[in-house]
Formats: sequence, structure tokens, C-alpha cells
Amino acid sequence: MGGARYDVVHGAHAVTLYAPRPPARVLGIDPGLTRCGLGVVDGVPGRPPGLVAVGVIRTVAGDDISARLLAIEEEIERWLTEYRPDTVAVERVFSQRNVRTVMGTAQAGAVAIVCAARRGLPVALHTPSEVKAAVTGNGRAGKEQVTTMVMRLLRMPDRPRPADAADALALAICHLWRDTATQRRAAVARSGLGTPAAGLAAAAGVRSGGDT
Repeated sequence: MGGARYDVVHGAHAVTLYAPRPPARVLGIDPGLTRCGLGVVDGVPGRPPGLVAVGVIRTVAGDDISARLLAIEEEIERWLTEYRPDTVAVERVFSQRNVRTVMGTAQAGAVAIVCAARRGLPVALHTPSEVKAAVTGNGRAGKEQVTTMVMRLLRMPDRPRPADAADALALAICHLWRDTATQRRAAVARSGLGTPAAGLAAAAGVRSGGDT
């Protein structure tokens, strides 16, 4: 059973904030009309993430837009039913020169959000820079570097193809890590110390104003 432990000090009394949590499961979706990447990852704080499933939804460029979006919706629904994620992470659409491409990406992303909302699942939106920074430490990393890190983190012997599949897994990993960090900050804030740094300082016996 995973959990996060924080020992902070209030005066002379130590308080332990310990909240054991079951593994969190995230479905990452890299939206697109022609190729829509899907990746499911499990995660427990303090342990490497685990691969559950990865795949790509493909639609034919010449087909009617309504049929393509319906095909994407049906497949996302199937994944939600089969893998039962706790959260859905979708790439946030950003500006591109190709308006047609960005419109298709936005439409596919909206379908994913609706599918999650229909089941009452929380949806998180992450920009490509946020995902790259979370997975590689560099918000400007290239696709090759992201894919390599995804393979390493999930201990995958083979490269996920196409790149949309790797991007979906990166999204899921990004959300697992960012959500864990957010929960840690919230736990420390609830302790009355405000920030993790303050908690560490208090635990070390450092007081405000420069006195020790």
C-alpha cells in the first residue's frame, strides 16, 4: 500500500501526516483525428509508474467528420469501461499555424472530455511543455527524448509506436506526478505550516527571523 509521509513539528510536538492511498490509474489521451493516442498508467507515490495499456485510435482522413468523431468516442468509451481509470489526462490544445490540424485536435480532445464527464471522472489538461518537463526535466525536449524516457520509466522493451502512443503515456505519467506533488503541498498546507519548505525548516528546528 503506497502513501506519503510528512513529519512536521508544532512547538515540541511532532505531527505525522500519513495518508495511505491505493494505486491511482490515469488514462492519458493525446487527441487527434487521424491518430488519437491512448495510454493507461498506474502509480503509487514513491514507486515507479506501471504500464497498463497503450494504443492508438485511427480514422480515415477522407471519412465524414461526424463518423470519425463517433469512432473516437466509441473507442474511448471502450477503454474507460475496460481499464476503469480514476482520472483522464488530455493534452491541452495550443496554437498552431495549421488551423485545420488544430481544429481536429480540439474536436477529438472535446470528445475525450465529454466521455470522461459522462462517467463523472475528473479531467486534467496539460500542455505539451508541462508534459515534457515532467517526464524529461526539459520543457523543450523533442519527441525522441520523451519516448526514450517513457520507455525507461515504464520499463518497456519496445518503443511505443506511433509517437502519439508515447505521448499519451507521457501525459498519464505527467498527471500522476503533478497530482502527487499537489496533494503533498495541500497536506503540508493543512498542517498549518504553509509550504513543504516550512515544514522541513520546522522539523530541523529553524525558526523565523533568523533565530535557531
